[in-house]
Formats: sequence, C-alpha cells, structure tokens
Amino acid sequence: MVLKMKGGRNKVYRAINKKLVTFSLISMLLLMTSFILAGCGNQQNKPPAATEKTVMDMAGKNVKLPVAINRVIVTCYGGASHELVVLGAGDKIVAQPSMKRFPQLVKMMPHFKDLPDPGTFDNVNIEAILKLKPDLVVASVTSTKGNQKIEEAGIPVINVSTGVADIEALKKEFRMMGEVLNKSNEANALVSYWDNWLKTIKERVSKIPEAKRKRVYYMLGAPLHTNGSAWWGQTLITAAGGLNVASEIGKGRDINIEQLLTWNPDVIIISSNEGRFIPISEVKNNPQFKDLQAVKEGQLYQCPIGTFWWDRPSPEGILGILWLAQILYPENFRDVDLTQETIKFYQTFYHYNLTEQDVKEFFNPGPLQ
Repeated sequence: MVLKMKGGRNKVYRAINKKLVTFSLISMLLLMTSFILAGCGNQQNKPPAATEKTVMDMAGKNVKLPVAINRVIVTCYGGASHELVVLGAGDKIVAQPSMKRFPQLVKMMPHFKDLPDPGTFDNVNIEAILKLKPDLVVASVTSTKGNQKIEEAGIPVINVSTGVADIEALKKEFRMMGEVLNKSNEANALVSYWDNWLKTIKERVSKIPEAKRKRVYYMLGAPLHTNGSAWWGQTLITAAGGLNVASEIGKGRDINIEQLLTWNPDVIIISSNEGRFIPISEVKNNPQFKDLQAVKEGQLYQCPIGTFWWDRPSPEGILGILWLAQILYPENFRDVDLTQETIKFYQTFYHYNLTEQDVKEFFNPGPLQ
C-alpha cells in the first residue's frame, strides 16, 4: 500500500516537473522573441548613416561632399597632390597635372606617371573631368574661373592655398584635408610634428641677439629676382631665425645690383622653384657679386628639393625651415642629424624608406624637368 502511494507521488511529481519545464521553455522563447522584436524596432528607428558632409575649405567656402571619397582630381600645383600622398590618400588621385618635375614623388607613387592631365588652374578640361567621375576636385584658391566651371558641372571643389599660406594657414589646410579625406588622425600627427619642430627652432634661435641674426638674401630663379613678403622669401627665413634683407620691398620681386650690394647679405640661398636653375658657381664667379659678404665667405646654398621644393609651403616644408636654421646657426643645431630626420619624416608620413643617397640628392639638387 505504501509502495503504491510512493509510485503515485512520483507520477504526480513527474507531471508537475514536465509542466514546469514546458512553461519555462515557453517563457524563454517569449522573452527571446521580445528581445529580437525590440532589436528590430531599434534598427528601424535608427537613422540611416550620413552619406554627405560639409567642410569649409581654404577659400572660406562651405563645400558639401560625399562622406566616402574614393576618386580625386587635382587641378593645381603648389603641393596639393603632395598633401594627399602624405595623408595616405595618394592612391585616390585619378587625374592631376604632370608630376615629372618631382622625380622623388613619382618614384614613391609610380602610378602618377600614367595619370591623365585634367588641366590646371583656370585652364581645365571639363569633359575630361566629367568622364573620370570624381568625388571631388582639389583646386587652387587662385583659379576662380576654372573652379566655377567645375562647380557648375556638379562636382564639389575644395580650394587649397597653393603657395599663399603662412604657417598657421598651412596647418589649418592639413587639418581641413584630413577632414575631407577621412584622415584626421594623419593630419593631426603632421601638425604635431610641425608644432614640435617650430617650438624647438624658436626656443634655440630666440637666444641669439638681434644684432647677431644672419641676414639672408633669397635668390629666386634669377640673380636679381627675390621676394619680400611671401612664404619663400619671408616665412621660411623668419621661421628659421634669419632676417630677410628684402623684407622692405614687401610684395616687390625684382631689384638692381646696387640694392643687393647695399644689403650685403651674410647668406644667399638659391631656389629654382621659379625661373631657372642657378648653379652656385654662377653666383660665386659673377664679378658683380664678388664684394658680397656671402660670396666672400662661401655662404651660398641651394634650397633642397624632396618630393617638393623645401622652400615652399608643403607637408615637408618644415624640413626646409629646419635645414635653413641649421645653415644659419650650426652651433645651435649640432645635435640635429638632418639626414636621419628626413628619413624619419618619410617613414612616418610617406611610409617610404629613403636611403642616405636619396637625401644627399635632396641637398644637392640640379635642374628639374
């Protein structure tokens, strides 16, 4: 009798347990279903990802752009292509003016050899540009007519400074291009590099009394052609701690031999980014210049050329400022190995390994094509 009761209880317990398990499973299924439905509801309520953004360019214009930038056309010189390369977006360039003048850049970006030329500045080929279906065109602030044609064709145009920026404006441009290309981390790293070296240079040259600052003449493509106020005549020299003897002429460019003899600079730096290439020997052996202090003391230097002229605003322009500071005040920069610093810069920003011979050629440029 007792055994039967125990068996009855077991049957009851089993029945109850079975119902409890079934109820638990149903509850779990209902709970999971509610979570799934809630998730679907959240996805349905989530706004779609943005496909456009607005960026203010160096002309002060708010430009509406696609978020994803994959095809870029460049219609200017002035370091614009170099900015894309240094920010890791050189592979996005589908057309640009010929880069044959910059063999180091082409060596690093071999596909640049075969890119079509869409025209430059105001002389642009709208049909060729449309055929390439770019996401945007990078153009100069100076080419208003050409840029208007491109905009009227329905293509966004981002204006860059192309040689008219000062240091702060150039750093702003790096950040702006970083935003355009979704490369803000790379742009911020580049600006930080500039800031660190500018601070170091300023600290070191600030200890030099004004009376002992080196007076510099910038020879630009012709012996009596210079610059009083633009980057390559003023910003470069001033940032390096020198005094530009031509600063008094402001936007003037051409002088006479009497003026140069009166200035009698301590140092002459020679650039070929405009006009023709002038060998140091030509200046040294010119009888008109024999009485200049810089000539008598052999203080004649060619401005280096890397992927771009180091005496013009570009991503590696900071190396030009450091180079000149070391030329002017070697005792203040004895600890700086500019060859190794250049190699480091290229590894960090261009992701390219230079050789010491490459850098030696930077410091001893010849005529460009």
